[in-house]
Parts: sequence; structure tokens; C-alpha cells
Amino acid sequence: MFRVNPKTVTRWARAGKISAIKTLGGHRRFKASEIEQLLATTGEDAAAPSA
Repeated sequence: MFRVNPKTVTRWARAGKISAIKTLGGHRRFKASEIEQLLATTGEDAAAPSA
């Protein structure tokens, strides 16, 4: 969706940069708005693939 590796999003949550809800099955759910905001504040372009 944001062209960000899922492991990166998990690391952001562990670092406290975004919030996450953990499901009973152990999966994490993130708010898209928080990811968008983090990408905007860090100046990263999620649409541009890295080499």
C-alpha cells in the first residue's frame, strides 16, 4: 500500500514511532494515517522504490 516493507513498519511500532494493535493471532494492525504522517514528517517518499 505504501511501498514500505512490513518489517520496517513493525520496527517503527516497536520504536514507538507509530501505534499498533496486536490481534489474538499475534498479528499487528496499524493506522494508515499514522504511517502516512510518519512518511511525510521524515521526508521519505513511499512511492519511490529504493535501489
